[in-house]
Amino acid sequence: MSEIELIGVPFDGYGRPGNQASAASVLRAAGLMGAFDAHHLEDTGDLELPAPESDRGGDTSLINEAALLAMMDALNQRAARAVTGGRFPVVYGGDCSTLLGTITGLRDARGAAGLVFVDGHEDTMPLDVSEDGEAANAEIGLLLGLTGRLLSGPLGRRLPALAPEALAMLGQRDEGWRRQFNVGSLRDRGVWLRGVDEVASDPGSVAREAVDRVRASVEHWWLHVDLDVLDPVEFAAQGLPGVEDEPGGLNWKQLTELLAAAVGAGGCAGASFAIYDPEQDADGGEARRIVRLISDVAAAVDRHPGAPRT
Repeated sequence: MSEIELIGVPFDGYGRPGNQASAASVLRAAGLMGAFDAHHLEDTGDLELPAPESDRGGDTSLINEAALLAMMDALNQRAARAVTGGRFPVVYGGDCSTLLGTITGLRDARGAAGLVFVDGHEDTMPLDVSEDGEAANAEIGLLLGLTGRLLSGPLGRRLPALAPEALAMLGQRDEGWRRQFNVGSLRDRGVWLRGVDEVASDPGSVAREAVDRVRASVEHWWLHVDLDVLDPVEFAAQGLPGVEDEPGGLNWKQLTELLAAAVGAGGCAGASFAIYDPEQDADGGEARRIVRLISDVAAAVDRHPGAPRT
């Protein structure tokens, strides 16, 4: 049975002191530790990050730059250390920019990293056209080296960190949003991608196909789950308060089947769960539902992370 290392991320991509920055503590209060009853568990607590700032930074043009860079550095080190030590890191809270730390950490630990990316969006917004400067709209483009080529400093030094053939995208439904900014799809660049309707039709089979695709080029891969892959009717605590979420998406049953099948296919070195806003979850019901999802996925972590398939 794998040893799980829990890493909480008190980060908000818009520099707010609450919202997604509160997700880690709320999920712990909702019983997150109990999701891993069948595993050896090490809880390293929340990352210590600088005070949030809502301005865009001068080095990256991204919001909350100091906390973003500190988060990236800490996750890079913790993910690399956990994987090298034979543990399975589970990162919770924050947003998709956690991947800037976890994927570079896995790459540093194993020489190469793969990614199974479950998200309602492709997250390839070029930095020079980003309206709001939120890193979570751009991290896949940064990891692939499609954008951010002129970045300097610690972020620029760690990128790119992901090859297109080591990436599988699942659940996207953001065609209309990308069209507003004239941003094409990664599918057109040869990245393996199955949109929300394709995933919903057979989540288990699509998940296993995604893992096979990634493992054809790398042995170790990371599972990232942006909870906005869910239909907002199923999960309302996503996105920005007062801003209508994109319709459609998976239901909880489909997402659970997808993730359990992916982890059960072998080679998963760690996982992250992001985009939960407790301030849109007055009674805590969404937090408890996330914990149940993580518990179901944890049950599929039945071998040493990164172990070869049998």
